[in-house]
Amino acid sequence: MTLTKISSRSKKKFFRPRLWFEQIMALIVLANYTLVIFDLTYIPLRDFWLQGRVQIFIKLGTFERNIPPKPLRILPPIFSEIITKYDVIKGIEPHRDTAQYLQRIDNLNEAVNQQVFSNKTPDERQKITEEIEKILADLRLRSRDMINQNPFQIANKTGTLERIKNKMRQHIFETEESSATEAFEQFWSAENFRKNGWREELNFFDERIRPLIETNYFRPVGENGQPIDNFGLIDFPFFLIFLSEFLARTWYISRRHTGVSWFDAMLWRWYDILLLIPLFRILRIIPLIIRLNQAKLIDLKAIQKQASQGFVASIAQDITEVVILQVVNQVQSSIEEGIVRDVLMQQNTHQYIDLNDVNETSELVKLMSHVVIEKVLPEIRTEAEAFLQYNVEKALNQTPNYKELANIPGLKTIQNQLTERLVSQLYQGLSVGLQGLLVEDPEFDQLLKKLIEKFSKSMGTELQEEHSIDQIESLLNDLLEEIKVNYVESLSQENVEDILEQTRALRQAAKTTNTN
Repeated sequence: MTLTKISSRSKKKFFRPRLWFEQIMALIVLANYTLVIFDLTYIPLRDFWLQGRVQIFIKLGTFERNIPPKPLRILPPIFSEIITKYDVIKGIEPHRDTAQYLQRIDNLNEAVNQQVFSNKTPDERQKITEEIEKILADLRLRSRDMINQNPFQIANKTGTLERIKNKMRQHIFETEESSATEAFEQFWSAENFRKNGWREELNFFDERIRPLIETNYFRPVGENGQPIDNFGLIDFPFFLIFLSEFLARTWYISRRHTGVSWFDAMLWRWYDILLLIPLFRILRIIPLIIRLNQAKLIDLKAIQKQASQGFVASIAQDITEVVILQVVNQVQSSIEEGIVRDVLMQQNTHQYIDLNDVNETSELVKLMSHVVIEKVLPEIRTEAEAFLQYNVEKALNQTPNYKELANIPGLKTIQNQLTERLVSQLYQGLSVGLQGLLVEDPEFDQLLKKLIEKFSKSMGTELQEEHSIDQIESLLNDLLEEIKVNYVESLSQENVEDILEQTRALRQAAKTTNTN
């Protein structure tokens, strides 16, 4: 069978549609997760979405401060109107009591404007004044009910009611220790408005109190005992997309890989199951990150590298100590159990099993001899002859009689020539003699085999002496103890971060070399 190599261009054509699909699916998952985060944070951030303003209220004991003093608007009103349409999804409705309370204030504003800025007859003005008195009385009654019944409790905004009461106490009595009910009674009185001015007092309420009351809402409870939440209507189309893609992908994986069932493929893509579960939607961050990385929209290699290196740095020292000590201790235990004694004993008593009718030891000796004689000795002849000549001359120079003969004229030259010839013949004779070993000689092979067997047998026999075995075991144990003390301890003291830094430097150098 002939295997055809796929060109890089063909690979790109094959890979590009798949990458596009992965990127599209990753972006769909990202859109879904964005909606999930928005849904989870909508209730806590609803005050901001509703009013588009930011103001931090700090209370430490008796210290209270609004930062900044006046709320800072960030979102344009049109954005707030659009975003708060999401109230329908969360089942949020205007609270009846607080909505009617604010409506009565709007009626008061309208009546005051008619009395002040319009030309009315005395009778009409009298009717407007009576209407204002009626509205003020109704507001006083509603204020008492608001304080006593706490309509903010359903929305879990009791703290907002406390802020309203504190602001009204501070405005009327300039202290927060007085009665909130009395503060509202006095504020919604005709005498207070005539004394401080209608417009000033109503402006105070519209700027400081109304925004807090507007944040209250009513959220009905469903049959499951939980507040109404229609996010499933938004999430269901995504669920259909994810389910279809999950079934198709896992089926494709099971068909593509031999021995992988459909269920195995589902386990292969276990993280995609989190996209199908309506509970714990926050965990969809896991498949989102994996898909963004697979689609090459983000690169997690740097994070994975740092995480793995941090993990290695945290456990490398312990693993090094445990592994080495375990190996050393295992060897010591084997020695104490008599493994050395057993090996030596079995050397003479155990019948050796030959698997291929070949004496591997003899063959290894012949192979090494062939390499040395045929390849190595011719290469090193010049250096070897120089080495032998130097040693021969050195030996002759140490002879007293030779020193006297060396003073005779012309004898030094003859001596050098004789030495060179002697060394050359000696090396040549050695080479010829060794080459004779390579000639196929059954008798030589048999003698070599007997020599090796006799040497092994004699060595084993001598080492089987009780004193020798005990001494060997003792020495080996002592050696292993010294290894543990000297080397394992130094490994544990080695700075793992330095080792990792050296590893990174080597990888970077290799990468630079490959690039160049």
